[in-house]
Amino acid sequence: MLNVRGEMLHLAIRLQEYPKETKAHLTKKYGAKKTAAIIKTLPNFNTAYEAWYSEALAVLRQLLPDRVQNFISLYEKPKSRKSIEYGNYVIQDYLQGLRVTSFGGEVKVDPSAALPQFRQQASIVQAAQRRFESSLFELRQLVQADLFDSELDAARELLKQKYARAAGAVAGVVLEKHLRQVLEDHKIAIPKKHPTLGDLNELLKNSSIIDVPEWRKISLLADLRNLCDHHKGKDPTEEQVSDLIDGTAKVLKTIA
Repeated sequence: MLNVRGEMLHLAIRLQEYPKETKAHLTKKYGAKKTAAIIKTLPNFNTAYEAWYSEALAVLRQLLPDRVQNFISLYEKPKSRKSIEYGNYVIQDYLQGLRVTSFGGEVKVDPSAALPQFRQQASIVQAAQRRFESSLFELRQLVQADLFDSELDAARELLKQKYARAAGAVAGVVLEKHLRQVLEDHKIAIPKKHPTLGDLNELLKNSSIIDVPEWRKISLLADLRNLCDHHKGKDPTEEQVSDLIDGTAKVLKTIA
């Protein structure tokens, strides 16, 4: 994974430039034995960076094209650069071991100047991963919404054919799936193994995802769903099932 490799490379470059401080930090955090094991797993920055850079650049061109030039500029030597300073030292300079000294031999810029440049590159790649996860979430939402719409269309067709109870059962399943998904998206745990619509509705209200008027509307839909699912007693009317289907469609669009 690019982000994990980026973290390893960041640690590797820190260790190369600040070995004493980096080892002390790791030892304090993990202990001497684990630190030694971590250091053994680190790549050589100079040999592993180019592959990471090429893969990261390809990913950015797909996911974050507006950050590509910024990413490249942290690596490539600027053509307009007239002098090398801490602020314009790039990773190409680091890979060549470039060090700038004054006429008196005083070091003006050394390879440690590449550390903030690489940190920024790694942050851009992390942003790309978040964008990717967000895109997957949006895609899942679109696919699921399309599926739910199709199931509600099927429920309407069943109702049209006078299969009111079956139509209501289908709508009830759609409503339950949606409420479960809303809770999952909000990272709300569902304690019961087989919760009812009422249980899901209570969780949504208690978590402040819905307000009391919305809770009441869903409670009414839950009652209609129960009427359709339980074969004992009176049959649901076509009007009741139509209300359940329309109410479910509205919940899909207004509660997320």
